[in-house]
Amino acid sequence: SGGGPFRMDDDRITIRELRESLIALREILRSGDTEAAKQDRIRETFDVYQSTGLDGKNTVLFTGYFEPIMKGSLSKTQEYRYPVYKVPDDTITVNLGKFRDRYKNEQLIGRMKNGELVPYYSRSEIEDQASLAGRNLELAWVGDRIDLFFLHTQGSGKIELTNGRLLQIGYAKSNGRPFQSVGRFLLDAGKISQQEISYQAIKRYLREHPDDLSEILGYNESFVFFRVVEQGPVGSIGEILTPGRSIATDAAVFPRGSLAFMRARKPVLDREGNALSWIPFSRFVVSQDAGGVIKGAGRVDLFCGSGGEAEMLAGSLKERGELYFLVKKRPAGRTEKGL
Repeated sequence: SGGGPFRMDDDRITIRELRESLIALREILRSGDTEAAKQDRIRETFDVYQSTGLDGKNTVLFTGYFEPIMKGSLSKTQEYRYPVYKVPDDTITVNLGKFRDRYKNEQLIGRMKNGELVPYYSRSEIEDQASLAGRNLELAWVGDRIDLFFLHTQGSGKIELTNGRLLQIGYAKSNGRPFQSVGRFLLDAGKISQQEISYQAIKRYLREHPDDLSEILGYNESFVFFRVVEQGPVGSIGEILTPGRSIATDAAVFPRGSLAFMRARKPVLDREGNALSWIPFSRFVVSQDAGGVIKGAGRVDLFCGSGGEAEMLAGSLKERGELYFLVKKRPAGRTEKGL
């Protein structure tokens, strides 16, 4: 999906080659060969490009994300009073590259006010000042403001309606405001120490301090609008994500839809989500998604699945490892490269 060709080391890789690479791996994995024979065929079939990573020394930081499942309603009730919004019709997207070449790939999202384009409403304006209320923009209503906040950061989810039906929603657009980490906000404010910072610790702090919610959540001005999708969750290239196999990467660095191999560690968790031990973790993955904070050659987000167990794994995963991209060899053949 997208443009191309893509640069990998000194080579230029076409979309066709990326597609052929995925097909070639599928054929090898589906064959009746022994595991050893499959590994030999993979080595013979692909050129390997290693990500230069965070530091130019091939170190990649792997984190995890998940698809929340929330209870909700199609109408506002006393129990379900927090709205999930669709894209407002007054949002205006400006692709700056159309105006100046030096702004290529830069984008603004705003609204018109007195003949001027201004930033779109912030999270605080939408949630605390009800800037979008009364415009029939609600896709559904949910009962937990904190879970809704994390639905925004994950980008897709399922809402279990009162009749038992699951409403699948996916990312449609954001308000264009910068993403700000509430974890960083709590650290800087001395609310959580560096030693105890984790997804679970952030969520626990928010639940224990309801009076501070508006201030803390409002620190992240970014706000996500959703759309209803038939199946999901759907990644940024329009394909349904596969738990443990789909990764989010920076499309400005890594080609979308490309075949990759990751090597890191993952936690073995107890029922409360505490890490009992860490085990080696390596597998083939496909770059099928993007994320607001997933930038550069050293950041990868692994899709961990849906629901509570996936949430615990995603919240615990923050490991350094290695990432390799595989491209089917051309007749002349190439060797291992850097990306």
